[in-house]
Amino acid sequence: MSDQRQRLLDVAQAEGRLTSVVGAVFDRYGAVWAGGAGDAPGLDGQYRIGSITKTMTAVLVLQARDAGVLHLDDRLGDHLGDVGYGEVTLRDALAHTSGMQSEPRGPWWERTRGTDFLALAAANDGGGRVAGAGEWFHYSNLGYGLLGEVVARRLGAPWRVLVAEKLLRPLAMRATSYLPRPGAQPGWSVDHFTGIRVHEPLTDTGAMAPAGQLWSTLADLVTWGQLLGGGRPDVLAEVSLAEMQRPVTDDYGLGLMLGLHPGGRLVGHNGSMPGFMAALHVDPDSGIGAVVLTNATTGIDPRELAVSLIAGDPDAEETRPAPWRPTRSLPGTVQGVPGVWFWGNTAYDVRWHNDGLELRAMARGNVVTDRFEVVDGMLVGVTGYHRGERLDVVRRPDGTIRNLECATFVYTRVPYDPEVEIPGGHPRR
Repeated sequence: MSDQRQRLLDVAQAEGRLTSVVGAVFDRYGAVWAGGAGDAPGLDGQYRIGSITKTMTAVLVLQARDAGVLHLDDRLGDHLGDVGYGEVTLRDALAHTSGMQSEPRGPWWERTRGTDFLALAAANDGGGRVAGAGEWFHYSNLGYGLLGEVVARRLGAPWRVLVAEKLLRPLAMRATSYLPRPGAQPGWSVDHFTGIRVHEPLTDTGAMAPAGQLWSTLADLVTWGQLLGGGRPDVLAEVSLAEMQRPVTDDYGLGLMLGLHPGGRLVGHNGSMPGFMAALHVDPDSGIGAVVLTNATTGIDPRELAVSLIAGDPDAEETRPAPWRPTRSLPGTVQGVPGVWFWGNTAYDVRWHNDGLELRAMARGNVVTDRFEVVDGMLVGVTGYHRGERLDVVRRPDGTIRNLECATFVYTRVPYDPEVEIPGGHPRR
């Protein structure tokens, strides 16, 4: 089983172009397996966890309800005064059934320094409503920014302090923090065509922090997963956790994503912030769950990977792909080549990957049909129909690329480019 799970991470790193990815499987007694691929830091490596933060905000709300300082059917305005969406109930905000807009107005909050609550409230007057209360599920980060301020006012401390005092300290989650600690993983984004990495911004999201600010580790999230699976009634009463796990819509409860796996049901949450993706899902009946963390903006479905880790990979004995390596720079031979190209009407995603140029048929699920590598300054096919053939980059007098040619196959930037003389086509074999 360990080898099966490790293969899942290896494949995710290679195919998703992830700088690193780590995962753990746990039960009510702790982690039963952990692994990593790429430049992986281990159980104690810190990553940003994005919207897994929402599960902690939701637990704070339920704790406050249990303490008698609020009710879930209270309106936001009952606690925040005259604010936009003041008529929304806490219950609807928790379940994303309030109908309020998904994001706060203003600059992209995940990528810009956050403001305080007064500025957030002033910028969002309630005019962005997309549906009536309870009409349908509409994910709202803004709603969780407002919920964080509700618990701060009712419990008499800033949201970040409440998280530390009421959740992290009782659970001994010492590696979870508001801002990254020294040695935390950097956030990366990978250029789709060239494979060159760039750093994603690191931001303090301010009043929006309750929606996605926190940083954590595999080890700490195993502990949090045990709470979500019912293992820590000293922090959240069993009846309140069961209320969070109860469906409000088909796949969401109160602050928890709901789902199924081959062995039963799942509760938890996905998370993403620029440069990071995460997932934490646990079967509340068995207590078995999984965590996945990666420092990449895109490339995998973290929930799908987490669920797969629980069961393992039946194809573990198959050959594993070579690990993905970030591109340092493009060789002069391929400058300007990566991008979308057409053979007739057939579209190809042409990307530089692990020191080779790959043609991926877009209509066939981006399957790699051909790969070229630089040999003596020329692009030569090493796999696929064009194996052994030379790919010529035809440039205009000003140096821009007009088309690509391999034998009599002509690839153009637009289908049947009138600028390029295209000979009779060949059936693609």
